[in-house]
Amino acid sequence: MASVTIWHNPRCSKSRVTLSLLTQHGLQPIIVEYLKTPPSAEDIKATLKKLHMTARELMRKGEDVYKELKLADVTSDDKLIAAMAKNPVLIERPIVFFGKRAALGRPPENVLDLFTGM
Repeated sequence: MASVTIWHNPRCSKSRVTLSLLTQHGLQPIIVEYLKTPPSAEDIKATLKKLHMTARELMRKGEDVYKELKLADVTSDDKLIAAMAKNPVLIERPIVFFGKRAALGRPPENVLDLFTGM
């Protein structure tokens, strides 16, 4: 079976609930505290493909750094991705990876779709 990984922020309630949900279902995910170990721009690009999302859809638009960097005015996905790589707080969380797929845990139950048909 493929490993399960979660980009996790222990201070985020949705992230904690998602992690709990995974363990309640007998899964022991690899926990990546992405604020301490930020993903590269390449990792973010690959994640966007797995999520079928745009860079802007994955961004936390309420963060101060989003406003400070005037990211609402940026139209280039590459520039948005670079901003997320440099400021990982901009990445919406949690994200769970399983095999070649990924799901955003908003709501936390979304991630269970990754494991249907196992």
